[in-house]
Amino acid sequence: MTTVLVPYYSTFGHIYTMMKAAAEGAAEVPGVEVKIVRIEEFEAARQAMSGQDAYVQAQEMQKDIPVATHEDLKWADGIVWGIPTRYGTMPAQIKQFLDTAGGLWANGELEGKVTGIVTSTGSIHGGQETTAITSLIPFLHFGMIYVGLPYGQNPEQMTTDGIGGSPYAASTVAGPDGSNQPDERDLTMARRLGKRVAHVAQSIHG
Repeated sequence: MTTVLVPYYSTFGHIYTMMKAAAEGAAEVPGVEVKIVRIEEFEAARQAMSGQDAYVQAQEMQKDIPVATHEDLKWADGIVWGIPTRYGTMPAQIKQFLDTAGGLWANGELEGKVTGIVTSTGSIHGGQETTAITSLIPFLHFGMIYVGLPYGQNPEQMTTDGIGGSPYAASTVAGPDGSNQPDERDLTMARRLGKRVAHVAQSIHG
């Protein structure tokens, strides 16, 4: 059995929706077991955002998703990360999760694991590409094998009337006020990325 982990952090639920699609895509591959986990919110952030209804509702929606652990990373053959943008890079919640995984790095326990990224931004130019590219750096330090969404298999990326993804990551645009939700093109790209990570992980570890 090939194992695929889907860890994510989601403030307002956009990434959570995308990651459910990525998990569905990975689960379509026969012989693949999928586990979705959430990276825990900072208590300070929870208190600061507690007055925003959209935030409270999104966190309530995710409350039954298990909290990610470093043991989950060790368990997985493939990992699809859900990484929203903060000023063009990953948020501190995910960075801390990775920063505290030094023991896994020192022992080479993530080397050879296949990985990919799903991201969400407030605007088209708010970090769609930079979040994926800058997040790639720590994953390479861990020794992971990165896969994206090649143009040949995803010709929709050549359009000019939507986002849906890039060669670097599946993605969605939440809008300045967060009111946009992932559309079917975005979810399709997330499913394809989940499936691609599962296939490559199965080829290497199966």
